[in-house]
Amino acid sequence: MLDQALIALAASGGTALVTAAGTDAWRGLQQAVARWFGRGDTQREQAELERLEQTAAAVQATGPVEAEQARNRQEAVWQTRIETLLENLDGAERERAAEQLRSLLAQHGPQGGVVAGPGGLAANTVDINAEQGSIAAGVIHGGAQIGTPPMPAPPQG
Repeated sequence: MLDQALIALAASGGTALVTAAGTDAWRGLQQAVARWFGRGDTQREQAELERLEQTAAAVQATGPVEAEQARNRQEAVWQTRIETLLENLDGAERERAAEQLRSLLAQHGPQGGVVAGPGGLAANTVDINAEQGSIAAGVIHGGAQIGTPPMPAPPQG
């Protein structure tokens, strides 16, 4: 069983992989993670590269409706794979592997910034104002109306 810090690290790794898929950071992170999983075994490293390519394809091939579900599914897959690898290592080796993973995520993972799914708004700073009865929003899902709402019907009783 892993402690909370290692579970958080595994979750962070899954998120970093999915976030990087299809970006400039992808190739470097993909190579580093494959080496990390391979642990010196070139065949295993190659298998990991293929799995990572499948992840990138799965994340990029979705439409706007399925995108969030695909991202969540792939993040969970990679978190589980990372947790499984860490669980199968002894204490000292586990700590060494965890430190290597932290380092490669810091070096190759998507840096800072914000990410929004389809239809979302991603920004570091947003200042939205509405004046004179207008509507202002970053994202509106559904309709919006301006005007005085109708009076409620009197209570029936």
